[in-house]
Amino acid sequence: MKTDVIVLGAGIVGTSIAHNLAERGRAVALVDRRGPGEETSYGNAGLVERASIYPVAFPRDLSALIEVARGRNPAANYHWDALPGLIPWMYAYWRASAPARILDYARTMSTLLTFSLAEHERMAALAGAAHYFRDGGWLKLYRTEAGIAQERREFPLAHQYGLSAREIGLDEAMALEPALRPIFSHAVLWSDPHSVSSPGGVTQAYAANLKVLGGQVRRGDARTLTRLGSGWWVMTDDGPVEAPEVVVALGPWARDILASFGVKVPLAVKRGYHMHYRTEGNAGLSRPVLDEEGGYVITPMEGGIRLTTGVEFARRDAPKTPVQLEKTEPLARGLFPLGARAEAEPWMGCRPAFPDMLPAIGPIAGRRGMWVAIGHQHLGFTLGPVTGRLIAEMMSGEPTCVDPAPFAPDRF
Repeated sequence: MKTDVIVLGAGIVGTSIAHNLAERGRAVALVDRRGPGEETSYGNAGLVERASIYPVAFPRDLSALIEVARGRNPAANYHWDALPGLIPWMYAYWRASAPARILDYARTMSTLLTFSLAEHERMAALAGAAHYFRDGGWLKLYRTEAGIAQERREFPLAHQYGLSAREIGLDEAMALEPALRPIFSHAVLWSDPHSVSSPGGVTQAYAANLKVLGGQVRRGDARTLTRLGSGWWVMTDDGPVEAPEVVVALGPWARDILASFGVKVPLAVKRGYHMHYRTEGNAGLSRPVLDEEGGYVITPMEGGIRLTTGVEFARRDAPKTPVQLEKTEPLARGLFPLGARAEAEPWMGCRPAFPDMLPAIGPIAGRRGMWVAIGHQHLGFTLGPVTGRLIAEMMSGEPTCVDPAPFAPDRF
């Protein structure tokens, strides 16, 4: 099979890229070893987080670092044997988390976030996936005065970018989510984000519409990617596919493929876990709820109430160590009437992340016809469609919706 573009990786980012290219009349083959939305894009809180002006930064407070080191912070875990290899990356991450650089991050990321919801809504309408989406924002809860004080520092910047963050009282929070138990003392309602009941379902719907647009969805191994003359070749279950251009959108596996072509990128992974639960009685949630100091999110999904954990620093392929789930489940049961676990094993996935917390979107210098869209860390689901639009515009020679320069892969 010969096509115009091979897109490697059928998560939300790769699927959105293929969809946007197909909308522009390009012949596209979307290739992944699994089905669309079955890896990293499956296991997240399902937020379209336009309000993420502040990144998930590296702690700079010494007491917070000590809490993590001692294993007392349920939002973070680490493997000792992975730390030596991560030290250079973590040092760069720490530097990028300086207050002045956080403001630079906000200015840069806001350009993409501005389009995040509109691009999801556009693609959802085309794909018949609007039923997965809900508004109502998300609710952040705080158990202490120190916790809410930290959140209040974000309000001025949020308002500067036209975002709605409002501190509300306990009674109003309980009115919004009556099933919660009043074990918290403060709450903030962020009204701008939307959420979905199945991130994997949304990705699969976008992939299904890609086929309607004439795109191909193939099972194949990205590790077979080969330079073929002036183009690219990859083997799939249905035979080889050739194209003059390839987009690597493989998330946490991208570094393996790029390295085989002599391209080095400082990409690490932040592992995370989730579990679905039944509920007791008629209890329910209408939006995601973050227990900030508890280090977890609970959110309503098609499979039940999903509890998602924070960050685990470990080797990508190391065995599961869901200690954060064991720590946060009792906290979540204290907040909400969770019933029995709905799954036998916790799900684990890897968030691909660069130390400056920005994704890499664009062409690889010196590798004609090779493009990347990787490193979206905690915002992959949010930014998938706008990333698809941006890279499709770049590949088609169109004016771009945002300046791609800050996201250039060669910035490293």
